[in-house]
Amino acid sequence: MDFQAFLIKYAEIGIKGKNRYIFEDKLVSRINSALKRIAGGFTVSKASGRIYAVASEPFDREEAVTELQTVFGISGICPVVQKEKMPPDELLKAAVDYFGKAHPGFAGSFKVLATRADKSYPLDSQEINYKVGEAVLAAFPETHVDVHEPDILFRIEIREKVNFYSETIPGPGGMPVGSAGKAMVLLSGGIDSPVAGWMMAKRGVTVEAVYFHAPPYTSERAKQKVVELAEIVSRYAGPIRLHVVNFTDVQMHIYQNAPHDELTIIMRRYMMRIAEVLAGENGCQALVTGESIGQVASQTMQSLVCTNEVCELPVFRPLIAFDKKDIIALAEQIGTFETSILPYEDCCTIFVAKHPVTKPNLGIIKRSESGLVPEIDTLVKTAIETEECIVCAK
Repeated sequence: MDFQAFLIKYAEIGIKGKNRYIFEDKLVSRINSALKRIAGGFTVSKASGRIYAVASEPFDREEAVTELQTVFGISGICPVVQKEKMPPDELLKAAVDYFGKAHPGFAGSFKVLATRADKSYPLDSQEINYKVGEAVLAAFPETHVDVHEPDILFRIEIREKVNFYSETIPGPGGMPVGSAGKAMVLLSGGIDSPVAGWMMAKRGVTVEAVYFHAPPYTSERAKQKVVELAEIVSRYAGPIRLHVVNFTDVQMHIYQNAPHDELTIIMRRYMMRIAEVLAGENGCQALVTGESIGQVASQTMQSLVCTNEVCELPVFRPLIAFDKKDIIALAEQIGTFETSILPYEDCCTIFVAKHPVTKPNLGIIKRSESGLVPEIDTLVKTAIETEECIVCAK
């Protein structure tokens, strides 16, 4: 079957009232970007609560569907055959022709579901349902009608054109990226943080990312691993600006001057401080981490309280209640897992205390940090001023 177009369905956008057009426009833009990654030109447009992607030349259907499934905001992808409006007798012939080509050799049940946005058309929806169903049964006597649980739901829409379709491929859901502000993701080379960034993008958030690099203790390959993770997430989130911060001097100063059982918490607090400065400089309204309650020592309730205390921006933790197996399943789904488990360590795993405090006291942590100033303030300032920005896109 040669489909020339896709009908793109959305769900949550439909309840946005007078602001719906803003979300639709973001979705059209993201669909355009996704379809540019494949051969074949598409024109993406919206009309009467529908979004269409119409091909101007032959294209690989499976490849196009794969790309559309990376676009947040899409709930369903329907391969469509579009025809100019036609008289009822020609409509019946076109419907039978579509059914035979779309489902060759089919011998199950079907149901015709017509909608008539153009009320001037001579047949109403029920008449189309009845007449097309009758014509399909006559042409394909091995089929039968089941109005309750059909194997095939054959949809016909009478709009500016006539749409024939009988398949709805699930989309990723969510909201179009760019419709819900911007956030800075603390991106490591692990499993969790890329998934957290993906989840925020799914809710329409534009994401930037910051990675804390600690050469020579972490290799260039560790940095490249994070770049690759950002590129994978960018298939869904759009281009990601990755801010690479040289954290070595800050980390070594903490390591040499702070109690070792508090290293993880204090390093984490300085990462959050730096991330918040970069977020402010780049128009982000929140920070995002991949933390999950109790997963490691720095992610106990007490540790998260200490970490949050240094931030004025809200800190979003979309994985906070996830089990590790659930996070891994999502990482496998979005394609980051195999890269995340490559054996290149980041700075969070290099200077881990043998016995980290799991219930840190905020007052004690602050006293320990007082012994780091003023030197650490200069080191932090230098780290921010020398950050490297890499645009990651796929």
